[in-house]
Amino acid sequence: MAPASSTHVDETSLGGKLLIATPAIGDPRFDRSVILICDHTPEGAMGIIINKPADGLQLPELFEQLEVEGSLPVPDRAVLAGGPVDKDRGFVLHTRDYARDETTLPVTDRIGLTATKDILEAMISASPPQRSLLALGYSGWGAGQLEDELVANAWLVCDMDEHLVFDTDATDKWPRALELLGISPQHLSALSGHA
Repeated sequence: MAPASSTHVDETSLGGKLLIATPAIGDPRFDRSVILICDHTPEGAMGIIINKPADGLQLPELFEQLEVEGSLPVPDRAVLAGGPVDKDRGFVLHTRDYARDETTLPVTDRIGLTATKDILEAMISASPPQRSLLALGYSGWGAGQLEDELVANAWLVCDMDEHLVFDTDATDKWPRALELLGISPQHLSALSGHA
């Protein structure tokens, strides 16, 4: 097979898109997951699950454990389980009103990903990012792995919706993401097993 041209790679990159797990996913860690793809190249992909709260862990508890202090109180929101890779490391998805050239990965023109302590300090500073969510761990794929999963119908792909990412309750994100594609969760479940 001929190598893809750089134009072809850009057109097929899923960076900034949402992956929605289907019943064909076959991996309980990703059952009903919604993942924001943060980076996708021929070498692989990485993303953050945006709808799975970490077991009983809230931001104030985590900030206290990490001894992060600021001028504002820590929002009482759930920490998310971003995926099975590097589960002890924090990753913050945030609006790009906060960005550090050397540490922030641009995901879209409006959203960035930062995994350093300075974003935690910014979240409780006088000028925090307008929207943010913190996840422990990330989801990763090696070269060609995500593409194979897409061919196997394990994921649906849709455009990123900022309201869904930041404002929707975690338990509602999977059905709402399906609704963005005009699919009802009941219809998708009924289709499982019919390739």
